[in-house]
Amino acid sequence: MNSRTAAAPEELSATGTSSVSSRSRETKERIFEKFWRPRELSAKDKSVIYQKGRSRAYLVILQTWQRSKSFLEESTQEMMELTRSCLVEVTGVTQAHLPHPSPSHFLREGKLEEIRQQAKAAGANTLFFNVDLTPAQVRNIEKFTKIPAVDRTGLILDIFGRRAKTSEGKLQVELARLEYMLPRLGGLGVVFSRLGGGIGTRGPGETELETDRRKFRKRIQSVKEELKKVKKHRELLRAGRRRRRLTTVALVGYTNAGKSTLLNALTGASTYVEDKLFATLDTTTRAPKMSGRKDLLFVDTVGFLRDLPHGLIRAFHATLEEVSEADVLVHVLDASAPSPQDTKAAVEKVLGEIGAGSKPVILALNKADLMTREAQDRIQGEWPAGILISAKEKLGFRSLFARIEQLAPREPFAEFPQGDEAARGGGA
Repeated sequence: MNSRTAAAPEELSATGTSSVSSRSRETKERIFEKFWRPRELSAKDKSVIYQKGRSRAYLVILQTWQRSKSFLEESTQEMMELTRSCLVEVTGVTQAHLPHPSPSHFLREGKLEEIRQQAKAAGANTLFFNVDLTPAQVRNIEKFTKIPAVDRTGLILDIFGRRAKTSEGKLQVELARLEYMLPRLGGLGVVFSRLGGGIGTRGPGETELETDRRKFRKRIQSVKEELKKVKKHRELLRAGRRRRRLTTVALVGYTNAGKSTLLNALTGASTYVEDKLFATLDTTTRAPKMSGRKDLLFVDTVGFLRDLPHGLIRAFHATLEEVSEADVLVHVLDASAPSPQDTKAAVEKVLGEIGAGSKPVILALNKADLMTREAQDRIQGEWPAGILISAKEKLGFRSLFARIEQLAPREPFAEFPQGDEAARGGGA
């Protein structure tokens, strides 16, 4: 990441004038600590927002429309995993059906008071919601409960900020977080209502809030321009693969389904693997080592999630194009999960949203090593076309390659230059 990008948080948080009160500066620092983590943090201090041993979350799990009977439990488990990925301790959980959310507070004040008391009794200092909240709802909830509130998108963005390693990934996360933060700056309108300004920082009569918004919009535009270059670079890489008649197989699936483990097993790569949601954000392209075909490239991409925020889909457009432009998709499904039908449907929904819904798909029923024979037979009976595999134990790969051969026949004139970066295992 260049120095300009790395310095962005400091640039945006600067007041630009000595007339700003200390209260305003302190409030500004709190906002930037809450929403924007500097990317130079060491492994020892991984978060400005949440730090292990200091943050204790009370989970608020809401069902706002008709879902499956198991939705509340599944959403609770997912939020537990998301929270664990943030190094935050869960001190309590409440679940509720909410057919008619309140426009102002999302929850009725009676329920909010109940949550406030339960969270305080549990020793929580943060409320995590499994739904998306408007900036006004967050402000009203925090004002009523006197406890900071984080919605589902905010929690996911925090995890993405931790996981992004490449400059491309960091840019995409930065764009998503900036767009998420922009409408939430209004929460400090009272504090930032001081008029006037220093020369070169604010125009006549421009409030500090307006200055912040202008700087955010400017940075958003700058990041978008940088991502256009990334998009162009990826297009050139794909054009080169097409010229050499290489076949691209994209691994897609729900987060933590085992895509990176499968990529490592198929190609001998050493992509980072951890039993956490969104352990891998950055795209990796590798050639297989256990196949006679030299015209194949496997691409590992970011995992999907139920109700994936549209802001993330927009921000990760360049990365997700690797899926929509692939020749074949391998949908890696955790067949040992309690409700694989739901995660399968969630992935298929995202594929449709990014224009990959009509691609040839191979369903890889992963984690067969964790299933009984009876469970394997049951899942195979539900999806007869699926292929039972174990990425961890390297089982079922022969059947997987045979299916790839059917959907993407070998190119007799494919070129595979030894010096090609992607073919050698460089990240695309």
